[in-house]
Amino acid sequence: MIYLYRIYQLLFMLPVLLTATVITALLTILGSVLGGGRWWGYYPAKYWARLFCWVSLVKVTVRGRHNIDPHTSYVFVANHQGAYDIFSIYGFLNHNFRWMMKQGLRSIPLVGYACEKAHQIYVDNSSPSAIRRTMDRAESLLRHGMSIVVFPEGARTWDGKVRPFKRGAYLLAQEFRLPVVPITIDGAFDVMPRFRKLPHWGHITLTIHRPITPGPDGYDLPELMTDSRDAIISALPDSQQA
Repeated sequence: MIYLYRIYQLLFMLPVLLTATVITALLTILGSVLGGGRWWGYYPAKYWARLFCWVSLVKVTVRGRHNIDPHTSYVFVANHQGAYDIFSIYGFLNHNFRWMMKQGLRSIPLVGYACEKAHQIYVDNSSPSAIRRTMDRAESLLRHGMSIVVFPEGARTWDGKVRPFKRGAYLLAQEFRLPVVPITIDGAFDVMPRFRKLPHWGHITLTIHRPITPGPDGYDLPELMTDSRDAIISALPDSQQA
C-alpha cells in the first residue's frame, strides 16, 4: 500500500501542491500589495492548507472550536509535532491570524516573500535589537486586533514528546492582556515528523482548549506558561506527554 501511495505522491500530489503553492503565493502577494492584506494574508493560504491535507490523504478533526470567538484577538500556543501542524492550523482553525515563524523560512523562493507581504512575523534571534524588532512587529499586529499563532517549543519535536516552552508569546499576551488559547496537535508526528521527507496518510486532531484570561493584575507569567502547557499535554497520549 505504501508503494502505491508513493507513486500517487510523485505523479499527482506533488505536482498539484507545487502548482497550488505558486498560485497561492502570487495571489497573496498581489492582494497584499493592493491593500487587502488582512483578507489576502489569510484566506488564500487557508484553502491552500486544506488542499495540502486533502491531497495528502490527511484527515483533520477539530474539537473545541466553540471555545473561541471569531471577533476576539488571541495568542494561540500549540505543540509542534511536524510539518503538518502548519497545514492543519492554517486550514482548519477558522480564525484569522498571523504566524510567528522562523527567520529561515524567509529564504523559501516566492513563499518567503509572500509571507513577508502578508505580515507574518519572522522571528530574528540574531541580536537583542533584532529580537526587539520582532516583538515590535508582533505588538503592532496585536494592537490592530489581529491574533497570532506561536509554537512556544521553538522547533519541531524529534520524538513526539512536548519540549520545554519559551516565553516570547506569553510576554506579548501579558503586555496586551490578551487571552491565551492552548491548542493540542495530535497525529501530525505520525504524518510527517521532522526527520521524514514525504508525508504518510493519517489523521490529525486539533483540540482548542478554553482561553486562559488575565486576572485584574494581569498574568503571572510562570503560572500562565505552566497552565497552557498542561492544557496542551492533557489531550495527548501518555507516550507524548513528557
